Amino acid sequence: MDIPRAEYPRPQLVRERWLCLNGEWQFEMDCGDSGLERGLLGRELKSRIIVPFCPESSLSGIGNIDFMPAVWYRRTITIPDDWAGSRVLLHFQAVDEDATVWVNGIEVGRHRGGFAPFTCDVTRAAHPGMEAVIVVRARDDAREWKPMGKQSRAYANAACHYTRTTGIWQTVWLEPAPRTALERPRITPDITNGCFYIEQRLDGAREPGLHIRVRLCTEAGEIARVDCPADQDFQPKAMLLVPSEHRRFWSPSDPFLYTLYIELRDSHGNLLDQAESYAGLRGICLDGKTIRINGQTIFQRLVLDQGYYPDGIMTAPTEEALVDDIRLSLEAGFNGARLHQKVFEERFLYHADRMGYLVWAEFPNWGSREEPGKEHTRATYITQWLEAIERDYSHPSIIGWCPLNETVEYLGDRITELDDVTWGMFLATKALDGTRPVLDTSGYAHRIPQNDVYDSHDYDQNPETFAARHAALADGKPYLNEANGRAISIPYGGQPYFVSEFGGIWWNPEAREGENSWGYGDRPTSIEEFYTRFEGLCAALLDNSDMFGYCYTQLTDVFQEQNGIYTFDRRTKFDMKRIRAAQERPAAIEPMSF
Repeated sequence: MDIPRAEYPRPQLVRERWLCLNGEWQFEMDCGDSGLERGLLGRELKSRIIVPFCPESSLSGIGNIDFMPAVWYRRTITIPDDWAGSRVLLHFQAVDEDATVWVNGIEVGRHRGGFAPFTCDVTRAAHPGMEAVIVVRARDDAREWKPMGKQSRAYANAACHYTRTTGIWQTVWLEPAPRTALERPRITPDITNGCFYIEQRLDGAREPGLHIRVRLCTEAGEIARVDCPADQDFQPKAMLLVPSEHRRFWSPSDPFLYTLYIELRDSHGNLLDQAESYAGLRGICLDGKTIRINGQTIFQRLVLDQGYYPDGIMTAPTEEALVDDIRLSLEAGFNGARLHQKVFEERFLYHADRMGYLVWAEFPNWGSREEPGKEHTRATYITQWLEAIERDYSHPSIIGWCPLNETVEYLGDRITELDDVTWGMFLATKALDGTRPVLDTSGYAHRIPQNDVYDSHDYDQNPETFAARHAALADGKPYLNEANGRAISIPYGGQPYFVSEFGGIWWNPEAREGENSWGYGDRPTSIEEFYTRFEGLCAALLDNSDMFGYCYTQLTDVFQEQNGIYTFDRRTKFDMKRIRAAQERPAAIEPMSF
């Protein structure tokens, strides 16, 4: 049997030696979360599952969509002999939600959060040449209030809540690493000075004389290099100047990527560790109501992408499926996406980088109480979000961060828990990344005066009233979301503004009478009525000179929410030339390419 999703899972720090652990694992549901007491750690499990697909998915071979408060995995492997002398690192790209990992009966790691990777050093439990029994328990009680994104808290799907994901849902893999090893670099482009700043963290013991060498390459070969000490600062930093004749800015029309080779050497010049990465030379700045990329105004024609698949749920069935979603979006006339209520796979962002696809990254905060006055949040929102930013900081395709989505709480005279969490996530994002704009929450309850961007969600289906509502932006009076007619946001402060959700036009001519089918507004009576509505809504924002972009809902149908440009299985619903033409207006300054 071929190994599913066998591509290298961490494209911004690539080592030659690694072992993919996707494929068949033992599996058992633990509906009472009593498995540890019942001895599941020490025995064979009853079922089999195909990792990295979640047990709710058909691709997993399980296909159970009922609640699973806890699940167990078990697999026996032999660690390669030729890794002798190295530490052995066990990586999980994502496990939903609370994971505990044992190797040969020894606990080697714990992690909370269903969307970011974590690593376990298993060397003390199993060294090269040994057999290793890996056991994973994932706890994921969907009835708790916690970050879940669009996963349904009820048994069945409804409206914009979908089938849950439990346990392992991204690649599991193993790699050898030296005693002192390179970690994921933080790469910051600086187009003003034509350079990259490389912050290279190290994992493991330090010794005198360590130094780092970074080589910058193109197809023409090495164009620059820098050496810096790695034994003086807690986190070594290097500036890599790009020769002027080799400077190419990353953009949607020219998504040029430089290759980086990073080496760690000791005081005698001996090579201790090496890895390959890449970078894009790209700058973002705010100019009045405009967001500029490399000094150029690019109208952001974004589409809402939720990253769900009929057979894999939140896991793409293949590498090609990730590429195809970007390709389909570009062919429809969009130049980017708002990655909605999900931290997407690293491989998706890699393809966005190389295809010139603009991305707003978002934390899947839904799972808190969403009715007004009952927001319920925890510190884990901030910790999980920071893990996501740290993972994705160096992707040039990411042009903005959005910690929260559609938070709802009436604006009163008391500082609330929602205020604290919104401030905390905003400030933490700004502290970790000062190079990109931050939107405190997409739509609804804006609470940060220093917000870089302001937005609204507007599903008015009438192009005329929709256009009139947003024309007031010219007078500094944009449309603001309310709850039950009451204010939930502080006043607009003149920031760049966009409608980050609109459209959502309900169209599924194949839907049968009584079928669970949903979208915004009244369903068009004909496909021509759909085109008229789509063209009018897009025109209202493209023709608004005070608008820097928009985000149309959505790229594909998702289960019963059938308002996508494509069907859930990615079949074409419309004439793509007409959909594309509706977005090719003067506001779209830069030509689209794919």
